[in-house]
Parts: sequence; structure tokens; C-alpha cells
Amino acid sequence: MNLVQPHSLFTDFDIDLFKAGKHFRLHEKLGAHLTEVNGVKGVYFAVWAPSARSVSVVGDFNYWIQGEHQLYVRWDASGIWEGFIPGIDKGTTYKYKIQSNNNGIVTEKADPFALYCEKPPHTASVIWDLDYKWKDKKWMDSRKDKNGLDKPYSVYEVHLGSWKRNVEENRFLTYIELADDLVNYVKETGFTHVEFMPIMEYPYDPSWGYQLVGYFAPTSRFGKPQDFMLLVDKLHQAGIGVILDWVPSHFPDDAHGLGFFDGSNLYEHPDRRKGYHPDWKSLVFNYGRNEVRSFLISNALFWLQHYHVDGLRVDAVASMLYLDYSRKDGEWEPNIFGGRENLDTISFLKDFNEAVYANFEGVQTIAEESTSFPMVSRPTFLGGLGFGMKWMMGWMHDTLQYFQKESVYRKYHQNDLTFSMTYAFSENFMLPLSHDEVVYGKKSILGRMTGDEWQRFANLRLLYGYMFTHPGGKLLFMGSEFGQSAEWKFDGSLDWNLLQFAYHDGIKKCITDLNGLYKNNPALFEKQFTAEGFEWINYSDAQNAVLSYIRKGNNEKENLVVVCNFTPVVRENYRIGVPTKGKLTELFNTDRKEYGGSGIGNPKAIKIEKEPWNGREFSVALTLPPLSVTVFKIS
Repeated sequence: MNLVQPHSLFTDFDIDLFKAGKHFRLHEKLGAHLTEVNGVKGVYFAVWAPSARSVSVVGDFNYWIQGEHQLYVRWDASGIWEGFIPGIDKGTTYKYKIQSNNNGIVTEKADPFALYCEKPPHTASVIWDLDYKWKDKKWMDSRKDKNGLDKPYSVYEVHLGSWKRNVEENRFLTYIELADDLVNYVKETGFTHVEFMPIMEYPYDPSWGYQLVGYFAPTSRFGKPQDFMLLVDKLHQAGIGVILDWVPSHFPDDAHGLGFFDGSNLYEHPDRRKGYHPDWKSLVFNYGRNEVRSFLISNALFWLQHYHVDGLRVDAVASMLYLDYSRKDGEWEPNIFGGRENLDTISFLKDFNEAVYANFEGVQTIAEESTSFPMVSRPTFLGGLGFGMKWMMGWMHDTLQYFQKESVYRKYHQNDLTFSMTYAFSENFMLPLSHDEVVYGKKSILGRMTGDEWQRFANLRLLYGYMFTHPGGKLLFMGSEFGQSAEWKFDGSLDWNLLQFAYHDGIKKCITDLNGLYKNNPALFEKQFTAEGFEWINYSDAQNAVLSYIRKGNNEKENLVVVCNFTPVVRENYRIGVPTKGKLTELFNTDRKEYGGSGIGNPKAIKIEKEPWNGREFSVALTLPPLSVTVFKIS
């Protein structure tokens, strides 16, 4: 006897949208929903499994016995199975037992739309709800203003499992504990945003969260869904935005995951040349299948809607865009025009960005895209992909390569630094020093700096000063803000004990003040994505390894002059041209003693002289501290 009652949340319009790839609120229909039918409480289930012969809900409520609770297939060829099971409640564990029309294959799958999952290594889905009383109205009401592209974007990238651990109990911190510790720390150090590496449910810790099985469920490693809502809520109450890493590029082939879901290639592309990722040994979504597009875009909007997230950083976009990505000749098939671009992906990403920006004010999407694919962060109506920002991978590679060189050789490599300005405004770039740069033998960011101990820390402060005064948003991986010495380990904690040492504490103080400089000076953010916001003073003094430039905002009186000395030589009476007469006052200096520097600088305002220099009518003679960035204001 079937104990499932016929019931549906779908309208004909829902089905039409689903089939067309335009249903972006699928989470309100598919999945498990606590509800009441004819006065009886229970759960409505709906799952997409078009190749199934039968679909049963199995769980602890029926001793995992197949057949007792079989769902009904819809009559409209949508492939959706659904039904209402009375008497079960929140906290019930369950899966879908699917018998396929494909050679009788039987799969047992977690719910793709589950709101909560068992803690790994257990793999069942858990009946849950999204009830939560948010207290972030002030943030949400003002988010459009605070989260715009003409506002400061200083992002602290965090892996929740290894930021800090409970040493006594040898365990992760919970979302609730992080809502105190992490929020206070980010507020103290002055970052404007936190970016969480994937928090959606994933089975394998060494994947760092980038191999997802529960796209709609925050991982249960750290607590319940409402606990994660509390963490976001507390960040918002502290005036801090939240960005989530989102992974629509690939997924693992774990038995309970999306792979071969109903005995067919349902979510993944059936052609292995398009549906299998050789680098990560994972499956690739079929971006040309409308129902899959609805699934992914619904997922993106779900986090923005129900978790009040302020941005999505899309992982591995390059791997999605190119058919030959990490593939040898003969392992990929050109598109219909003979090119290597994945046309289905391009169309999908445009739909995704249009849906995000049409439905939510004040949010941003950010592409991790490592190639020169054009117009990634340009609007779709101009032919772009529609992202708000793109990671500036070229800047990251060139800059770190430069800083690994001994200072005596830097005069031969000035172009490593200046080259970024030739393309800096072709996209809305974010400068990333991310987790990828501190693993797999690359050393920590501090570990890449050259020289003796003093010079290594001075170089690190110089790198950060250059980064924060260079046009674009900023992203720094956790631990880098205090000079983590060792590479990042996903299964440990950051080395917080280093903060007892003056040099490491000085790096943290320097980053805190850089965040303050960035947030409090509109010249550093109002025009950070346009050429109007930057002007070279002198980029050709390679002999002294010095760069000087002007950062501009909407108000000319707030413009800043920046001078970078990339050698340990103190340069007295170093003259630069400036645009107007007046005085130059030092606002910031990475060589301050409280940062671990030598304390050399320009403590008094310096009068600007009417002496032509660098092609300008006025100039000023400065003292340049060793391995430093100095920021001045004209008054």
C-alpha cells in the first residue's frame, strides 16, 4: 500500500518556466517542504528524475524500506515526481530511492534541494525549514549604497574549518562561536566584506568545499542552517558584507550526489568531453539543458534571498568558458562556429547575472576568470557576461613574481608592476591574494618575500600598501593579514600565536590602517574601476625602483599622491612632479615604527615648489623610507 498522498505545488506556468530554463525559484517547489494538507501536517516531496521508473522516499521514518512511500510522476512530461507524506516532521532524515528505466539501475540519492544534511561522513538529507528572525534591516536597507562599485571593497577570504579551532576539544568552531570571534576580528581589522570559501554541503574535507553535494544546505560541520543565518546576521549588524564562493563549474561523482542521478546523465553533460573535468576528476554541468540552468540559477538566488548574502564569487569560470580547458588535442570538440568557447556556458552565465541583478538590489557577482576572455564584467546588453567584478589574476602573478626578486635586481623588472595599468580598466578588477597562492609548495605570502627578516616584513607591508593604492577591489586570504609564516593547512588552525611577535603584530596593524585609509579616502574607491581614477606621475624610474602616481575621486581636493620605493635604500630629496601648488601632508607610511618599520618619513607638511618636474609645473622633494609606500594629500 502506497502511503503517499497526491499533492502538488506546481502550476502549469511553473512547469513551462522549468522546461524553458527560466524558473529561478525552484527551491520553492522542488525538495522537501513542511506543509499541511487537509488539516494534516507532513512533508511535500518533489524531485526531478525523468529517467526513473519509480521514486520512493526512504528514511528513518520507514526504516529505509523502498516502495512504502512512492512518489507520483507528473503527467506533463516534466520528469517531476511528487507527493505528500503525512506525519513526518522537521529533523527526519531521508533520501530518494530511484529505480531507473535505464537497464533497471537503482540509485539512492540525497535531495538536491535539501535545506540541511547529515554531518559527513553521513550522507542523508534532513527535513528542515528556513524560519529565522533577521535583525539586519539597517544593513539591508542601505546595502545598495554600501555595496556599490564606487564603494570600498576590502575582502577577507575565510575557510571556516581552519580560521580558528577549539584547541581543547580539537574541533571546528561553530557558526555561533564564529558569530562572536570572527565578526569581532573582521570589525577590528577593518575589512568591508568577508568571503567564505564554499559553505554548501560537501563530503570531502580536502576539497576545501569546492566539490558540492548539497547546493542548498550550509554544511552541518559547523551547525544548523539558522546558525549560519546568525553568522551572516551578525556580520551585517557589524556593517560587514558577506560574499559566498559559488561552484556551478563542476561537482563530485559521490554515490549520493548529483552524478548519474536517475540512472542517466541528468545534471552532467552526457559527452565526457564536456561532462568530465580531468583536473578535478569531477563532473561538469550540462549548461545547455534548460532544467539544469533553472537548478543553478535558482540556487544562486536562494542564497541571496534566504541567507541575505551580498555577493557571489563564481569559481573556476575559465574552466566553464573553454571547451579545450585542460584538454589535449582530440579530447574536445569545437563549437558550431569552429571555436573553443562553450556557447552554452556563455548563455548560462549571462542568464545567471541578469537574474541576480534583476532580482536583488545592491549585490555583486565576481568571476574567478584567469584568461583574457573579453568583457567578463561588462553588462550583457553590451555583449558582456554581466559580472560585477573579475579577479585580476595577471596582477597577482606579475606582482608576486616581482616581490620574489632581490631588490638589487628589481630595476630590471619594473615592467612587472607597470604592465597591469595597461589593462587595469578593461574590466572591473579585484586584486586577489587568495588561498590558491598559499598552498601546494608556493609558500605563504610572507614566505615569498626576499631579504633578511626585517626586509621580508618590510616587503610584505610594501606589497600590501601597493595593493591597497592600486585601482580595484582587494581580497586577502586569512592569515596573510598578520604574516602567516607557513602555508595554509585546511585541517589545522591559523598560527595565531605569531601575533605575540612584534613584526607579525605590525603587519596586522598595517593592514588595519590600510583598510582605514581605503575606506576613509574616496580617491581610492570612487573611481577605482575607471581610468579617470588613476594618473601616473612617474613610472619610468626603474634605476631607483620607484613608482609614483595619483589616485583620484569625484572631488579633486581629496586626490592622493602615492610613492612606492621598492628598494631598502632611503631616498632623500626625491623629487616628484605634482599637479598643483600648496603643501603635501603624509597620510600613511608602511615604514612606521608601530608596523615594525624604521620610522623614516615626512612628519611635517612639505611645501610644493614651482619647479618643473615629470612634465609638471610644480614639484616637491620627499624622503622615501626603505621598502615603503607613502601616501600624501595635497592641501
